[in-house]
Amino acid sequence: MVNTEKFIAKAIEEIKTAAGNEKVVMALSGGVDSSVCAALAARAIGDNLIPIYIDTGLMRKGETDRIRTIFGNIRLQIIDAGDEFLDSLKGITDPEAKRKAIGERFIRVFEREAKKVGAKCLLQGTIYPDIIESQGGIKSHHNVGGMPVDIEFTKVIEPIRDLYKDEVRDVAGALGLPKEIQHRMPFPGPGLAVRVLGEVTREKVAVIREANWIVEDELVEKYHPWQCFAALIGLGTGVKGDNRIHGWIVAVRAVHSRDAMTADPIDIPFEHLVKIGSRITADIPSVARVVYDITAKPPATIEYE
Repeated sequence: MVNTEKFIAKAIEEIKTAAGNEKVVMALSGGVDSSVCAALAARAIGDNLIPIYIDTGLMRKGETDRIRTIFGNIRLQIIDAGDEFLDSLKGITDPEAKRKAIGERFIRVFEREAKKVGAKCLLQGTIYPDIIESQGGIKSHHNVGGMPVDIEFTKVIEPIRDLYKDEVRDVAGALGLPKEIQHRMPFPGPGLAVRVLGEVTREKVAVIREANWIVEDELVEKYHPWQCFAALIGLGTGVKGDNRIHGWIVAVRAVHSRDAMTADPIDIPFEHLVKIGSRITADIPSVARVVYDITAKPPATIEYE
């Protein structure tokens, strides 16, 4: 395990050295990784840090309002780029191509915002599993393998790149970050796009956003999962009322893990799974059926794409 006090001192010094007197824009998503980076960078470079939250249109229900409330005490810039991200995903069905399209769009938005304030450095919350999975060909994380080669930033600073998720949480505690942030469930950088198999559309995102909210509402407090969510995995037939419908199939996924390198499905009582399925199909008319994913990692990944 990491020695948190030594790590914090080393990371602050690393950020100071890398940034110098330059302004630095950073990607603040509200998760523990980026929040730790923001806390470290604030100590290292103070007002030269410019945190930016990008609303990609692929966020969880109520996420942008939550970020605005939690980080209302800092100079956080909130950028509405939903149309840009959804437009960049039109016609794309391959998971890797989707991740790369999102990674490129993130960089282009940050480049545009950096120019406005004269910043030449980008700081982001890449952690060690992101690097392992990207380099190992498992999947390209938007902030590693999904990043375009041609970027306008002179430096990309990644102060927690050598840490696993549980170590990041330890550092968050040592930094005094709120428990809500320290223990917050991971959310993928590409957002709900990797919970929609095939082409991403506004309709599909709206469906899975609502289904995801129901799953979190049902499972987070009761089971304290490492991660739980809903994914839209295809189309199937169903019956609602007296009518046969051709509707969406939603998969529910809930796992326990320590560092995201391995994961085990949570043993949820059958009656609770039935309740979740009933809520999703009742609240979202276009959903025809709900299934529960019992696959461990490996052989599966936690997310679907």
